[in-house]
Amino acid sequence: MSARTPPPPPAPTTPPAAARRARRRDRRVYLRSHPLLFALLAATRRRPVVRLGRTVLVHGTEAYREALTKVPLDRTAPGTTGGAAAELTDGGLLFDQDGAEHRNARRALAGGLDTAAQQRIRPHWQAVLAKRIPDLAAGEIELVALARELAGVTAAALTGAQSCPHRLAHAAAEVAAHAARDHLPGPRRRGPDAAAATVDAAARLAALLPDAPDARGARDAMVAVAAVNTTVAALPRAVAWCADAGLWPTVSETTAPRLAAELLRLTAPSPLLPRVAAADTTLAGHPVRAGDRLVLVARHAARAHRRGPADDPAATQAVFGAGPHACPGAGLARALLADLLLALAPHHPVVTRARVDRRSALPGYAELTVRRGRS
Repeated sequence: MSARTPPPPPAPTTPPAAARRARRRDRRVYLRSHPLLFALLAATRRRPVVRLGRTVLVHGTEAYREALTKVPLDRTAPGTTGGAAAELTDGGLLFDQDGAEHRNARRALAGGLDTAAQQRIRPHWQAVLAKRIPDLAAGEIELVALARELAGVTAAALTGAQSCPHRLAHAAAEVAAHAARDHLPGPRRRGPDAAAATVDAAARLAALLPDAPDARGARDAMVAVAAVNTTVAALPRAVAWCADAGLWPTVSETTAPRLAAELLRLTAPSPLLPRVAAADTTLAGHPVRAGDRLVLVARHAARAHRRGPADDPAATQAVFGAGPHACPGAGLARALLADLLLALAPHHPVVTRARVDRRSALPGYAELTVRRGRS
């Protein structure tokens, strides 16, 4: 499956008031989940690169891409995704590798996420949709629970796990929540209790996966964590945006893939990529020193904070990284969201209850309930 970005969709025919309502609700997800962090990012977003002490905030689309493709990165530094991966496993994973080792691992992982793999996995999530979506005809659906089930069956299919999808999704979410406290900017827990809780969460996840003691098992654990947490964060927010913006009449077999890509850009479910520079260099003309902490703001690089669709494919791709550090599961994520939109569209769901999750690794909902709307 190719991770190449689909062409940007045409501007949706959304009334201005509906577009503002969709953006306003989604913005609350950020501000209530990590209020201080996202208030700071919002205040500095007009500058492509901003230095705050030894931390460099990267907002601009080109600067973001340059940071991922040209700046030497310390793949195992504490407080980064790779550092968390190395701490929770024995290392040697895609997230903490570099050079030829990283390219080979990424190529192997991409092979498990190609078009053939997507066709193999797709019936698993379609079976969940076929079972759960008809509930809308008679009542309501809680989208976070549905997203968790979809994430669980997808992660199980990706890793070959025979465990209960609900347990697998819950365990992956717990690992991410513990790890995020270390690699997101802001106050962090310290001491042996915090470290022990993180290790225990990782052990519970490993117990649900096959081949847990070896490198393949460690890689599967990180794949499950990434797949579950991005899915649970992204799907409910995309559905809420679609409902608030009145986009259900535009959803069809033809438009769903492009709409899914645009909704992922607008919501930017993985809004930050924490990295550390490995050598002295420059970034968009700004000096960067070895050891500087880079906070790559995918939300702003994707221009999710601006009105109207992006006309730059690099902005649409930004939510999945760039260059050799692009997420190989991008196509799978878009396909799952497109299928969810197609399943929901005939019911024109409207949001009845929404509660932001303040514990999750990624900004998202703890509860998002929808009911059938007027067609």
